[in-house]
Amino acid sequence: MDNGRKASFHARLNGRFQGMLQWQQLDDLWKRVKRGQWYFYRIGETLPDYPLSGDDLARRVDVLDTLLRQEHDYHYCGIVYADDEEQPSLIKVYDPNGMGSSCSRSTTATPPGWILSISPPETIEAHAPVPGNRKRWWQLSSH
Repeated sequence: MDNGRKASFHARLNGRFQGMLQWQQLDDLWKRVKRGQWYFYRIGETLPDYPLSGDDLARRVDVLDTLLRQEHDYHYCGIVYADDEEQPSLIKVYDPNGMGSSCSRSTTATPPGWILSISPPETIEAHAPVPGNRKRWWQLSSH
């Protein structure tokens, strides 16, 4: 996707994404992310005021990566999606404990748990409140 494209955030969010199926793909994606500046948005929380970079960004990515690997204990990843694997500008990360069911008959899609974006994100409505233990974990990871 062209990073200069003027599509709305929600249109981009509902656009085409590539899944990081293997953990190595996620490792490679995180390396690319850590070299830039990214808005880091936990769905259900306040929108970020500014992008993170350097050590702050690396720490946040590492904490999220640890959570994903601990709580999505499979030999494959499959819960992180980027608009472009090589030059990402928007990344959706699904919460392993809040992904919903693929066989559900609900017409409401489960939103991601986190968004990483090089441009300011817009509010995404959470279908359920963020559990207290997730809020505490996230607050700790941001210090």
